[in-house]
Amino acid sequence: MINDIQKDATTRMGKSIESLKHEFSKIRTGRAHPSLLDQISVSYYGTETALSQVANIAVEDARTLSITPWEKPMVQAIEKAILKSDLGLNPAVNGMVIRIPLPPLTEERRRSLVKVVKNEAENGRVAVRNIRRDANSEIKDALKEKLISEDEARAGEEKIQKLTDQYVKEIEKLLEAKEADLLSM
Repeated sequence: MINDIQKDATTRMGKSIESLKHEFSKIRTGRAHPSLLDQISVSYYGTETALSQVANIAVEDARTLSITPWEKPMVQAIEKAILKSDLGLNPAVNGMVIRIPLPPLTEERRRSLVKVVKNEAENGRVAVRNIRRDANSEIKDALKEKLISEDEARAGEEKIQKLTDQYVKEIEKLLEAKEADLLSM
């Protein structure tokens, strides 16, 4: 019973960590990375399609992305989609290749991005704590229904707390790494 609750909590906390990593990857550090363009979709024959499905995205150098559409008519659509996005990027079209130079981040922008990252990390910690609360309430329900003893319930809550501490530490490590990445440029 407790092992099932613990497995469920572990799975859900792992998903919270993955979600946090995904959110962190969206936050631009000034270094070129294809995932910066993940949320951009392009009108492809009347259907909104992910940019990565209509073009090849490559990193040219530390500050430049290049996009090579698979079809010539997509060049203007991709350029328009990038300009409309809230990423603040300015694409340069050169025949069939679209180059996106990433401007260096200002100190002020870095500080504001660090605040965003800290907020995302706090959201991750809250999610992990909510999972702990759910798991503990499941243990208490099992205790009320006399499915487990008080000792088993106490041991289960301790396991859940250790699990929570472990995942919160992982969030802190991710936060430190992202903060250092943002401030290092």
